[in-house]
Order: sequence, then C-alpha cells, then structure tokens
Amino acid sequence: MELLDWSYTRHYNIKARFEPFVHSTVIFRQIKDYYFIYTVHWSDSDPVVKRRHLEEMELLLNREIGTEHSYKNRLAYSESRRSEYNDRSS
Repeated sequence: MELLDWSYTRHYNIKARFEPFVHSTVIFRQIKDYYFIYTVHWSDSDPVVKRRHLEEMELLLNREIGTEHSYKNRLAYSESRRSEYNDRSS
C-alpha cells in the first residue's frame, strides 16, 4: 500500500488517498499526538477496505507526518501486537 497524497481539511482533519483505493477518500482525526481513521468515503470502483488495510493506512499517515512514535505507543496498538505475539507463540 502507498500513501498517494494528503492534505489538511477544516477543523484540522486530514484527507488522504491510498493505492489501491485511489477513488476512496480517507478522513483522519487527531487524538492526543497521532491520527486515526474517522471515516472512509468508499468508492465502488475500489476494492473493499478491510481492517488490516485501515491499520496500514493509519501507520503510513502517522509515519508521513512524524507521529508514528505516538501512534505505536498508544494502548490499543501495544495490546494488539501483544495479542498477535501470544497467538503465534501458542
């Protein structure tokens, strides 16, 4: 996946587009020191967006704007990574 372009919108949201979802617009909102997906304006022309795609989009955008460290340090991220590790080690 690739972040194609992004820009700030009103009220400090971020609007972004990603490959392979070139016809869909993803809206991010800031929480604390990082951004998360608020909504996806999905287009029928694009593949279905799955949860793993949303997580990758969040990571790519936060990396691009310099908030990746805060994004990775959030509680939900560390709990999901811990869960994946436990699933693999079983």
